[in-house]
Amino acid sequence: MTQPDTAADKQQNLWIRHPLAVSDEAAAGGIVIRNGRIVEVVTRGATPTTVIDQTFDASQHVLLPGLVNTHHHFYQTLTRAYSPALNKELFPWLTTLYDVWANLTEDQLALASELAMVELLMSGCTTVADHHYVFSGALQHAIDIQVETARRLKVRAALTRGSMSVGRDDGGLPPQSVVQDEATILDESARLIDAYHERGEGAMITLALAPCSPFSVSRELMQDSARLAEERDVRLHTHLAETEDETNYCQKLFGMRPLDYLEATGWLSNRTWLAHGIHFNDDEVQRLGAAGTGIAHCPSSNMVLGSGMCRTLELEAAGCPVGLAVDGSASADHSNLAEEMRQAMLIGRLRYSPSQVRHQDVIRWATQGSAGCLGRSDIGGLEVGQQADLAMFRLDEARFSGAENPLAALLLCGAHRADRVMVAGQWRVADGQPLDVDLEALLARHDAAARQLRQAV
Repeated sequence: MTQPDTAADKQQNLWIRHPLAVSDEAAAGGIVIRNGRIVEVVTRGATPTTVIDQTFDASQHVLLPGLVNTHHHFYQTLTRAYSPALNKELFPWLTTLYDVWANLTEDQLALASELAMVELLMSGCTTVADHHYVFSGALQHAIDIQVETARRLKVRAALTRGSMSVGRDDGGLPPQSVVQDEATILDESARLIDAYHERGEGAMITLALAPCSPFSVSRELMQDSARLAEERDVRLHTHLAETEDETNYCQKLFGMRPLDYLEATGWLSNRTWLAHGIHFNDDEVQRLGAAGTGIAHCPSSNMVLGSGMCRTLELEAAGCPVGLAVDGSASADHSNLAEEMRQAMLIGRLRYSPSQVRHQDVIRWATQGSAGCLGRSDIGGLEVGQQADLAMFRLDEARFSGAENPLAALLLCGAHRADRVMVAGQWRVADGQPLDVDLEALLARHDAAARQLRQAV
């Protein structure tokens, strides 16, 4: 076996051969990669028709498309298990933490972003996503910092320019120090799209517009964001229908339910994907599906905050792309998409039944469904033409001993760390460790930054 290193010649043909198990049975004999894309799928027992330059023996690995995250808040890795915010529902949890997050610095955000991306990568996630909406006087270049970090780590990133324009002085939740005027928000959004948004197959960095929630910005900013997204052909993202409190708040503030308000501001379309999407009635589920609006399912966060259970099966059946997300690390308290798959399966079976939420369905959500939420058709699969983004898991831990079905074992036995991860045809994790990252030093710097942030309150 020849194991390519991170600087392997992308023009050579690499056969990931004979995986122990694979999410797509058509690729049971492995896949062939060239120039960052899948160029051949090999059936069980066959050999490639392509001339092979390198091989990787995958006989001890379960092969999946790279997992795709659809919603996160990287900065929240600095406030995990924060005592004053424990055991609270969404609104009191937010108001407790906003006063901490208001003191974020750019150095702290850089460390938080790097730690979150590395943690995701180690869990088999090849496309990271972030929803950053905290901008203070000390935090003006958050998205620029995240772009630089993603490029250095060589991960695919779907970054969103979040915003808050309604603070406590106007009846909102956040302190005024993290609220921006709307001209600044729109100007910065346009600058970031022009500077960083990549288009077409293989894009490594994409930008979307993402007001924090419909009640944390004005109606005008929601409408102007939708117009700017249409003009620049980028996607839209926000939180919606996360809690019953939110529904009541919107009805009191706007005289309508959250989805009605979303539609009234021009957001109900296939350009949009929504975080959480829990409290929709039957009619709203059908409207979302007809529009093709995506749903980022965040099972761990929903359970930690007691928010409720997403209607994943009904939403998907109606026509919504349904993807998975780890959400913010101060509510889910982790950035591990492999673990999130198991949570999605368990809570899905609690809401529906084991026969309706199979391990294969959840893997589909974490790959193809998540890609659909991000408007991508070039990632999330193992077919010819797909980007060479791969997650490979070994079953050599005690938790897997005795497992008969390797693919099901990933979820049922609780896989949490990938052994090998490839992004755009290049290895980014080997032997369970991130490449080109001093993990021990990163953890030490990140922990020091978290302590510093807590002491600033």
